[in-house]
Amino acid sequence: MRPDIAERLRGARGYVFDMDGTLVLGDRSHNGLRPLPGALEVTRWLRDNGLPFVVVTAGSALTPREYAKTLRDIGIPVEDSAVQTPASVAADYFVRKKTRRVMVLGWEGARQPLEEAGLEIVRPVGKEDADAIFIGYYRDFSVDDVEAACHAIWRGAKLFTSSRAPFFAASNGRAIGIPRGICSMLQGITGCRATVLGKPSIETLRTAGRFLGVDPASLAVVGDDPVLEIAMAHRGGALAVGVTTGLAKEGDFAALPSAKRPHLVLENVGGLLEILR
Repeated sequence: MRPDIAERLRGARGYVFDMDGTLVLGDRSHNGLRPLPGALEVTRWLRDNGLPFVVVTAGSALTPREYAKTLRDIGIPVEDSAVQTPASVAADYFVRKKTRRVMVLGWEGARQPLEEAGLEIVRPVGKEDADAIFIGYYRDFSVDDVEAACHAIWRGAKLFTSSRAPFFAASNGRAIGIPRGICSMLQGITGCRATVLGKPSIETLRTAGRFLGVDPASLAVVGDDPVLEIAMAHRGGALAVGVTTGLAKEGDFAALPSAKRPHLVLENVGGLLEILR
């Protein structure tokens, strides 16, 4: 490992951890989560040494509070406010953009952060108007949901999605990215373009930076997905750390163009401790 990369890691002012495939693995609905090697040790060490971190997930099946409780139940010391989902990023984004009415295609985990931010939630029924549409994790979506969203788009609503990732890491292998499927249908029917507010959007990294009080370029981003966490880190000028406990293995990271590779690849997050100590 290059000494300058080790020094940059030790000098990071905040740490952004992916959840699935980096800190934990569970099923496609985030049930049965178990910590991956090194996850308990590194997060407890950061807490004990006063080094701030945030857990950023692409999932929106649960609320940030529910994800945080689930992580604490398996021993990862994280406060409710230190878990960030695409819905919490969307809430921050819509408030700053003065968006008022949002049609949500998703479960409570997608709706609640928007409601708590004071946004008006429009149900995907009939031909309701909306300023924006937000797509979250929604396994039981229907044709009626898609049709209502199409009508809202034709009436001027802008389309936003939590993710365009085709897969995420689960305990039984790859689980498909439901938001991508819904988004693809809406784009195919209406011809609209979707804005991603989850990873690898720069909005996600900026929201994490605002929470930590740190400029994105002073963050270290740790994740298992080359096209999500690693790409996001490069977009914000952050240090990109890849781990091989999820979707990508060392060869996958090495196969990337040099400008898109992680600055550092570790077997698991526990490898961070060897450097940070």
